[in-house]
Amino acid sequence: MLEIAPSILAADFSRLGEQVAAVERGGARMLHVDVMDGRFVPNISIGIPVVRSLRKATTLKLDCHLMIVEPDRYTAEFIEAGAGMVSVHQEACPHLHRSLASIRDHGAAAGVAINPATPVHTLDEVLDFVDFVLVMSVNPGFGGQKFLPLALPKIRRLDEIRRERGLDFRIEVDGGVDMSNLPDLARAGCDLAVAGSSVFQPEDPAGAVEQMRHAVEQAMLVRA
Repeated sequence: MLEIAPSILAADFSRLGEQVAAVERGGARMLHVDVMDGRFVPNISIGIPVVRSLRKATTLKLDCHLMIVEPDRYTAEFIEAGAGMVSVHQEACPHLHRSLASIRDHGAAAGVAINPATPVHTLDEVLDFVDFVLVMSVNPGFGGQKFLPLALPKIRRLDEIRRERGLDFRIEVDGGVDMSNLPDLARAGCDLAVAGSSVFQPEDPAGAVEQMRHAVEQAMLVRA
């Protein structure tokens, strides 16, 4: 069943603890943490101190998406701070296998992310080694963007590949996820859907997560 991973990029940081508790009540089992450096993407967000504070405030799994140059310099520190999942970008890693191996060696699930213009076949040589693949459905850097439908064929292709090759990596999607596209994502083979504005902009984040989970359940019943 597709899981909802609320992205704290869209949260009210003056009420972060309260909002994290709300999405947990709504049934979320993980939080997505977007880390941006102003170089790989045109925005700056948060870093290791926030991850460390989140780890103290919640038992939810922390899914850290590193949209940064030279991610190998920081993966161990994010894991030490509390990240249970870490994804690095194919476009930022000249030695991708080594980067993924380092994440695993430090005790976290290793993920690789691809931008909208990056084809799935660029991951052929690491798909038997990753724990998850993150498909960007917006150009990374800012929250609140519109979902790019070109992500759906990528998700379907990744689902085909893992069935053909007997692999068990999970497929995650990030960008513009809301109630209008969740059913399509679930039917395409997505396992984790990152949702930011659609969770934290409503007055009731817990209710938003519950609604999304219900939409996924209905989509999977139709698929069955």
